[in-house]
Amino acid sequence: MILPSPGSTLSPRALNRALLARQGLLERSSAPAAEMIERLVGMQAQVPSNPYVASWARLRDFDPQELSGLIAERGAVRAQLMRSTIHLVSARDALALHPLTAPVLARTFAGQAQFLRAMTAAGVGLGEVVAAGRELLEATPRTRAELAAALGPRWPRVAPATLAQAVTFGSALVQVPPRGLWGESGAARWALTARWLGAEPDPEPSIDAVVLRYLAAFGPATASDVRTWSGFTGLRPVLERLRPRLRSFRDELGRELLDVPGAPLPDPETPAPPRFLPEYDNLALSHADRSRLFSGQGPGPPYPTGTWIGSLFADGFYRAWWKITEQDGLAITGFTPSARDPAGMEDEIAAEGERLVRLIRGPRSA
Repeated sequence: MILPSPGSTLSPRALNRALLARQGLLERSSAPAAEMIERLVGMQAQVPSNPYVASWARLRDFDPQELSGLIAERGAVRAQLMRSTIHLVSARDALALHPLTAPVLARTFAGQAQFLRAMTAAGVGLGEVVAAGRELLEATPRTRAELAAALGPRWPRVAPATLAQAVTFGSALVQVPPRGLWGESGAARWALTARWLGAEPDPEPSIDAVVLRYLAAFGPATASDVRTWSGFTGLRPVLERLRPRLRSFRDELGRELLDVPGAPLPDPETPAPPRFLPEYDNLALSHADRSRLFSGQGPGPPYPTGTWIGSLFADGFYRAWWKITEQDGLAITGFTPSARDPAGMEDEIAAEGERLVRLIRGPRSA
């Protein structure tokens, strides 16, 4: 195999195989769950069960109790970080990422104009609300509803829910168990990151290091891709500073793709086994241009609803939705065989689907 030379053009299929290789989706990894979480710079986790399916798709012999134990023992935490969405990250990464994503959260809150207008009209300062909320959270973790109930009487001219939102978007917080544990449920209860982890967020976080890690996990990528994944602004000087350490390619539209040296660039014809991914997965949420995953077509059939839902990728690209119910088991919607599909792929999909059902149903499906 001849590796692409710097400056060469990479097709969507070449970018697809590079992404799958780096994500552990061409071949499952034997790494511990904690290592995979850090390799991906966190896992999308607004649906608490999603990181379990995402990990299962990437790890060989995955045991959901391993990941659940990490969360229970505070080795991994759920936090509002990149794009202001909930991610499951290692404790170490939570401390490193919170200071970098704080401006992203602040912009998200400010973008809800009705929130700030209400506070301004009432003469209420954002800083004093956040400080009062932090004082409450010093005592014990609380839900947004509990924060709202405690803060509302102090500022009666502002909707209590707005006050709670101000606290959770203006503080370094994590969501604590039982939310996020395998087989358990619980309200989204927030705690101060420093108190929960026993350490303060990094006073000198490195945005350079985070961008390099993104490229290693998601590249080659454009500057717009980095921005889409992170929500960071002001990336141009960061990327220029890093340029001597990077290699550069082009996509078929002539856009520059930046990458870290040594990261996988498999042959575009490398076989890609079918993978069932969760409703929200880093794979599909981390690029401005998703042609490396959707092959020029949109998601297709109506999105399913339910507890266990997601997307099926076959030959590396999106092909269908999936859903598991107690009554009907696994259902796949919208899959159409293609002349390009390798021989035996439908049998592979069926076998992979059976493994997914066993993961979700546990001993009941054995």
